[in-house]
Amino acid sequence: MEQGAAITSEVADETREMWHLLENVHAIVYFAPEVIDAMKRIGLKGFWMGYFAGRAAPFGTASPAVVTATFFNFHGSMVSRALPDAWLLATPEQIHTARLEAIDATLRRVVDDRVLTGPEVREAADLAQEATRGCSVGGRPLFAATTTLPWPEPAHLRLWHASTLVREHRGDGHIAANLAHGFDGLDSLVLACATGGVPRPRMQAARGWSDEEWDDATARLDARGLLNADGLTDLGRAERSAVERTTDELAVEPWRHLGAGGTRRLRELLVPLVAAITSAGVVAFPNPIGLPRPQA
Repeated sequence: MEQGAAITSEVADETREMWHLLENVHAIVYFAPEVIDAMKRIGLKGFWMGYFAGRAAPFGTASPAVVTATFFNFHGSMVSRALPDAWLLATPEQIHTARLEAIDATLRRVVDDRVLTGPEVREAADLAQEATRGCSVGGRPLFAATTTLPWPEPAHLRLWHASTLVREHRGDGHIAANLAHGFDGLDSLVLACATGGVPRPRMQAARGWSDEEWDDATARLDARGLLNADGLTDLGRAERSAVERTTDELAVEPWRHLGAGGTRRLRELLVPLVAAITSAGVVAFPNPIGLPRPQA
């Protein structure tokens, strides 16, 4: 199957489920207090400086324009408040190292050490790392940059790094899917909020768009017949579903590479780990990422 080729609904569901599981592992980097504290210790100022510098560190000292483009749905002024100042306070290497140390501390806090150092986590890390070997870098700038980082040890950090690679691979594809359907970053946020998953005030504050900009985007989408006073129209739901379907099609590579048996086994291994992370309340729900709470 070629990248981006049509896939069955079962494969699409499996691809999305694997993202949900691995994203719950990755997303602790955005919510754990250990990460915020680690960024402060190396001199970064505030949550958002740590966020932009931490996620962009694989690029090196990237400009605000590059980060705005590759992160897609953040207002440029929000990025430029953090960069390039962050690079004057800490190097990308220092930032990445602090991030890993914080992830290590977080996972050791919320997951029983016998589980974290056990054979199941090592097996999960091996499978997830192998899955990333099936991911192509073409047209995937953030994923490609992240592949240049060395694989960390121990196994739970290797698993976290694999989850980061999978999410950035999928995220790059999600941007391509939105653009192919005629949506820019702000459009994608307005449509996401219209589903009722994340309240507008939270999403708007987390991405830096003004009321005027948000309302202008809403009017554009209304003119396209995608929104009305009640939320998404039938056409809007169909268009948003098409974006998600294209995203799934572009995200199938790691699971096609790992194979049905390997993917099924990785899913089995991830479920209890994700349950431990969720029960500890590390990841907030709802969240601007659009990550749903795992099923019990």
